[in-house]
Amino acid sequence: MDNINLQTKKIFLYARKSTDEPERQVLSIEAQMFELREYARKKNLNIVREFVESKTAKEPGREIFNDMIASIEKNEAEGILAWHPDRLARNSIDGGRIIYLVDTGKITTLKFPTFWFDPTPQGKFMLSIAFGQSKYYVDNLSENIKRGIRQKLRNGIWPAWAPLGYINDKNARCIAVDREKAKYIKRAFEMYSTGEYPLAQIRKIINSLGLVGKKGKMLSVSNYQYMLKNKIYYGMIEYNGELYDGKHEPIITKKLFDLCQEVMANKSKPKSPKLKPYIFRGFFRCGECGCFITTETQKGHNYLRCTKRKNPCSQRYAREDAITSQIKEEIKKVSLSSTWANASINFFENEKIKIAQAESSFAQKARNELVEIETKLDRLLDLQLDGNLSQAEYTAKKYKLILAKKDLEEKITAFGRKSNNRFELAIAFLKDANQAEKYAQQENPERIRDFLKKIGSNFRIADRTLVLDFKNAFKIAEKYHAEAQRAEASNLDFSKCDSWRRGRDSNPGSL
Repeated sequence: MDNINLQTKKIFLYARKSTDEPERQVLSIEAQMFELREYARKKNLNIVREFVESKTAKEPGREIFNDMIASIEKNEAEGILAWHPDRLARNSIDGGRIIYLVDTGKITTLKFPTFWFDPTPQGKFMLSIAFGQSKYYVDNLSENIKRGIRQKLRNGIWPAWAPLGYINDKNARCIAVDREKAKYIKRAFEMYSTGEYPLAQIRKIINSLGLVGKKGKMLSVSNYQYMLKNKIYYGMIEYNGELYDGKHEPIITKKLFDLCQEVMANKSKPKSPKLKPYIFRGFFRCGECGCFITTETQKGHNYLRCTKRKNPCSQRYAREDAITSQIKEEIKKVSLSSTWANASINFFENEKIKIAQAESSFAQKARNELVEIETKLDRLLDLQLDGNLSQAEYTAKKYKLILAKKDLEEKITAFGRKSNNRFELAIAFLKDANQAEKYAQQENPERIRDFLKKIGSNFRIADRTLVLDFKNAFKIAEKYHAEAQRAEASNLDFSKCDSWRRGRDSNPGSL
């Protein structure tokens, strides 16, 4: 019956591959098209139009995707076939458009060879998580970049543009001494170490000798102060408060550097006493003027107030315990019951196993086919060398085999990358959401604050009321919190739910 319905429904095929470097492992558009057409043939899908795009989905504004959505809004089709939800969207706007079209009935069918979807509350929940994890993948790229920077630092390599006195050596992939500027920098350290030259005088003398910054700009007093405190000049790298042993050539000795620090310490003003530690000091911003919220103790109670450093602000004090109570209520909004969370976790665990098995089977089959192609290429060469094939015949047959070999190698490479990571992220999120109620009952303000940072951002206080933005995955939890409560109140058994059972038992398709 389902196949008959699908034959009558008009479906768009959508394939996309970003030109961005992080997506090089994703199946090529040609490979996607082949797999999707084969899937459509097996499932008897009525494909009325194909949309192919080579553009990143981390930002909205894809022309071909927008054309497809516009056509769906005009009722030219009822569904979409794509390799995975992350081919459709890696940003919250495009993902929201897809879900909205499902909610309004414009889209009645979404088919993916690698992902189950059904237009039910549970299906939409899974789709929302898939879109949220796709967005998380894009956000996570910045962490990968940071990891690369940390590796450079461990190797003693300066990870950014060379500081004043050094140049970036592309061949050695590290920084090298700029001999012309280095002599002036060393002279500045030597002058300051005597204690006889204030920074303003050093600036005047060294600038007159010809030391300039980037783009030929004259150095300021603060530039010299920063220079004299920079450990890179004696061979160390200080990055985010951590010290690394650099491989670059030092301009000065550590002894000279230490002398300068002693002079600077003696000349500096005495430090103000440390502020009393407060849990929420600097954590919130004012919802009216945007300044930080500070904490004060009055009559035995902690109060949060705007620092009012920018403009006049009408916001009044708020009791810390009142804000803490509001935080607990916000945390409760993203809580998922054990019934709902465990059912979803079990679903993802099963999907992870099925996908891993399918990928392993496909990869082994592809490797066997690759061996066959290599054997055919060897035989083909033997036939040509023996004179049984003309050069033209040999070239034509070899060309076809090389193309087939290249396609298989690309598929093997793509499947070599573990895809289970997206399931692990989803499972971790569900476990956090399941623990939200527990955190809401906590009396430890630090743990409450830390969990709030985990689920939200952009924390403000306006009119003594907490305001925040839930992070992508927890927006989904907030949306389905009420539905989960209704399901639990109705004693819904997910193991017997038709939509859940269809999702659990459905074959994700041939990979």
